[in-house]
Parts: sequence; structure tokens; C-alpha cells
Amino acid sequence: MDARVAASLIAGLVVLLHGLTAWALVEVNMEDRVEVFRGDTAQITCMFSSDDGIGGVTIQWFYVLRTGEKQKIYYEDATMKVVDRGTPFTDRITVNVTAATGEVVLTITDVQVTDQLEFICLIKSLTDGVGEGRTKLLVFEKPDSPTIEGFQTGISVYEDVSKIGTCEVKNGFPKPNVTWYRNNAPLRGADDVMKVVPSITIESSGLFSVRSELSMKVTKEDKDALFYCEVTYLVPGGTRMIETNTINITVYYPSTAVHMWVESPKGKIKEGDSIEFHCQGDGNMPSSIFTIKHSGEEYTMESNMYVLANVTRLNSGDYECVSLDTDTYEELSGTTTIFVDYLDPAVVAPAGPVEVDQGEELTATCNALSSLQMHTAWFKDGQAVSVGHTLMLKNATFDTAGTYQCVVTVLEVDGMETMATFGVKVKGPPEIMQSEHTDIEESLDSTVDLTCHVRGYPAPNIIWTTPDGKFLETTSEIETEDGVISTASVEVTSDLTAFCNASNEYGADALAFNIKAIQTETAIPPKRIRKEGSGVIIAVIIICILLLAILGSVLYFLYKKGKICGRSGKQDLTKEKSSKDNIVVEMKSDNTEEAILLGVNGEKQPPSTQ
Repeated sequence: MDARVAASLIAGLVVLLHGLTAWALVEVNMEDRVEVFRGDTAQITCMFSSDDGIGGVTIQWFYVLRTGEKQKIYYEDATMKVVDRGTPFTDRITVNVTAATGEVVLTITDVQVTDQLEFICLIKSLTDGVGEGRTKLLVFEKPDSPTIEGFQTGISVYEDVSKIGTCEVKNGFPKPNVTWYRNNAPLRGADDVMKVVPSITIESSGLFSVRSELSMKVTKEDKDALFYCEVTYLVPGGTRMIETNTINITVYYPSTAVHMWVESPKGKIKEGDSIEFHCQGDGNMPSSIFTIKHSGEEYTMESNMYVLANVTRLNSGDYECVSLDTDTYEELSGTTTIFVDYLDPAVVAPAGPVEVDQGEELTATCNALSSLQMHTAWFKDGQAVSVGHTLMLKNATFDTAGTYQCVVTVLEVDGMETMATFGVKVKGPPEIMQSEHTDIEESLDSTVDLTCHVRGYPAPNIIWTTPDGKFLETTSEIETEDGVISTASVEVTSDLTAFCNASNEYGADALAFNIKAIQTETAIPPKRIRKEGSGVIIAVIIICILLLAILGSVLYFLYKKGKICGRSGKQDLTKEKSSKDNIVVEMKSDNTEEAILLGVNGEKQPPSTQ
């Protein structure tokens, strides 16, 4: 054979064999991954092409075990469709084939986290061509809302790394990530200043719970810091983030300065007040002890406060607050100065009571010692009469007499006030205050009270008299600041005049009360009452006479009928028996003969029936 012919035959055979091989190839295309939430339904699509057509291929589905081995779960050819028994997917998968497009869809219902596996679609043609594709099924579960819990007790800046708090997020898949933040900045640092210790728990459902514990060495600046956690987790097609609430921690740090002040009273302090001292350092170490020192005295503060009660001017001066840190024995102090204002009792000169003659002049002064400017005023009977330290009373009269009150006030301090009183007696003859009721009308046999108000000093002597020189009884006598008030009771039996007579060593005065007796009329005159009484008696007598006449007529009628005995003896009276009661008549003779009870049969009744 010619070499060229042989070469041509060989070349043609190669082309023929190559063509046969190309016709037998199966092409399979699948997505790299399919993502789905736990509990949802997943669909894994397998696209293939083959010259044999759908009737000349077999379809098989597998999943890859953790060991790397394949586990068949489905088989299909032109004659049968078989779901493998005894696999985790036996009751949860279906396969749909679309011949026109060469699409095979594996559907898995109620996807669980254990279904996160690699799935294989195997297409085999009748000419022994095989195609294979792989897809990873990724399962996701959104975790519960994260929680954060801070360390409840304070942390000292002297301590090493201390626990700040914990964050926890539960039931996520895949595992959520926890990041700590302080004031919106993520926390990072060396282990000697900060530690974050995570712990992961796999729940029975296969979900992950993550707990993260933050510890760090705190500084004074951390007292105002806000800590929180950021949790990131995967979802189909992306990443999500959720943050916890913020927490702060109590940081104990030493003071660098101490401030002392008076909390109350605000403003000026007066004697008798209670002073409330406060002392505070710019640190907050619980080991700090505060004390107050003043003039050799030392007072222990409670809750950084001390109350000094009922102060006097002797309490004025400087007060020092000392803060002692019992951990380091360092001392810091702060001071404040107070001044206690005072107002001494008022003193009036001359000391009362003061006696002055009518027409004379009297001068009195009122003074008080105070640390502040004072205002002085004089009062009598609640009315202001003068302003200033001096009171001048000119041309004294009985109206001048009485009690005067000196009031000294510090206007700029509320409640700072003192007062003193003194009495004035004006000497002079009695002066009877004219009464508006000296002419009085009263009923006969009544009693009237007469009142006489007499001014004068010394206190006048008062007597009550009548024009004929008789003395009236004084029922009451009250001594006043300017004299005497006397009262007498008079029984009104006729018109009369009563005199109020007042006298002292300087003279006398009198006042007359004229009383007119009034006779009041009664509603029923006495004579008419007697006439009405006689008329009643006469009417009673007439009625009695009429009754006696009627009784006599009845007796006479019975006598005529023979129903009653004569005057000479006793006779039975008979009467037909009544259908009702028996009649019994008791008769006595003019000679007081024995009474006889007669029945209807005329027989004498025994005494027992009477």
C-alpha cells in the first residue's frame, strides 16, 4: 500500500474516533453555592446537555459526607425514579427534570443546619459519557438579640485587669462574631491592659451561641465611657450587624483636690441656725475618710456631710475638711470660712413702768447690739407710733398711758429680730369715759347691768350710789392700763337714778345713769280669767241638775208601773225574762234601809253575786 494512502486512512480513522468521542460527551453546569435560611426550602439546579437526549441518560444525586465519601440520595433513568431510603433527605427531596432545557432541579424542604453540605449532580449517557457538577448548600439562621451585662461593683484604678462585662448572642448560624466598643471605637490592646475571652456553645439544634467577656485595666477617663458590643452575622447574600445597649462602669480613682462649702443656710448665717457643711474631693475612692477641723475641735463627716446645730457667734471662723485615703494614707484638704451674725436682746431705758404727770414730757430709748445694720420701730396697741432708737412722748394724757413695744429688726436677714416693752402710767384725777347709754328703759322686775369706765392714776376708787345715799353692790371691777372698769347690777322696781362715783388723790368725777321702769301688758287680764272659770263651774252644775232630773223621771215611771217597792216595805219587781242580760236595780229607802239587789224573778241575791 502506498504510504500516502496509509497515512490518509490513519488520519480518517482518527477523525472518526474523535467524532464518536465528541458525540458521547455530557456537559453539566451548576452554581457554586445555594444559600437559604434554616427552615426554608432549597432548590439546587443542574443544567446538562447530551447528544443522547433525556431518554439516553441516567441522573443521580449525591451529597458529600464529612469524611469526603459520596452518599447517593436519588437515581433516575428512562424507566424509573428512585429516592434512596435511609438517608437524612429521604422524606424531604423531590427532583424535577425539564427535557427541553436539560434542567434538573433538586428540591429540599425544611432545611436544617446539618444540611449544609456539598451536593453532586451526575449525568451519564448510554455511550458511557459522564458529566458531573457540584453545588454547596449554605444554611443561615439569624441569631437572637444580643445582651450585655456590666460588672456591678466599682473598679479601682489601682487594680490590674478587671472584668468590665459580658456580651452574649444565642442561636445563630454560622457562628456570629462579637466585637467590643468603647465610645464608638473598637477595643484593641495588649493582654496586660485588655482581654477579650470568647466562649462558643453548640446548641442541640446545631446553632451557635457565643459569649464574650471583656476585662481591662481602667483609668479615670473610663468613668464616663460607654461600652457596648457589636454582633455581625451572615445571611443569604450578605452580612448583617446588630448592637447591644450601652453600659458604663463605676471607676474608683483618687482625689487631687478637696472642695468644702456650706450647703445651708444660703446667704448670711445668724445665731440659732444649723449649718450644713459639705465636703467633696474630685475623686471617689471608697477608702477616703472626711473630717472637719475647727479651733482644735474635730468632727467626723457621714456621707460627706456634717450639721453644726444652734450656732453662736463663737462658731465663726475657718473650717478645714481633710480627706484621708486609707489605701495610700495620702491627705488632701479644703477650707471654708463662716461668720455668724448676731442680734442681742433689745434694752429700753428707762426701764418701765414709768410714771408721768399729765402734761409732762417723757423720752425713752431702745438699743440692741448687732453685727449688722438695724431698723428700730415703736408700737402701741399694734399701731406704729415712732421710728428710730428714741421715743418722745409730749404733753402726756391718759391716751399716752399703756404698753409700748420696741422692735429691732435686721432687714437683710429674715427672722433676725428682737423686742422689748415698757409701760407708761399717766398720773391725774379720775376721768369717767362718757357712756352712750346713760338713759335706760327697762321692764319692771328686771335687772340691768351698769358699766362705768374710769381713767386715772393711781387707780380710782369707784362706788355706786342712789340719790338717797344708798350704796349699790359692785358686781365686777377690772383694772386696766389707764384706769378701772366697774360694773353694778340694779333691780328695776321703779324709776331710779344710779351714780358712778370715782376718786383718787388727784380729784373725783361722777356719772349718772337714769333708769325708767316700763310696765308691760299681759295678753289676758286676770279678771277675764276668773269669769271664764266661774262659767265652767256653772255649766257643770247645770249638767248635773239635768242628769238628776232624768234619773228622777225614770224612777217615777218605774214606781207608777209597780216595778219598784213602796216607802213602807220591800216589794219584788218582776219582769219578763229578756233574751239578753238580767237587770239588777239597787235601791235604798229614805231611812237608809239595807240595800236590796233584785233579780228579774224578784228574789234577793246573795252577797256573793254582788
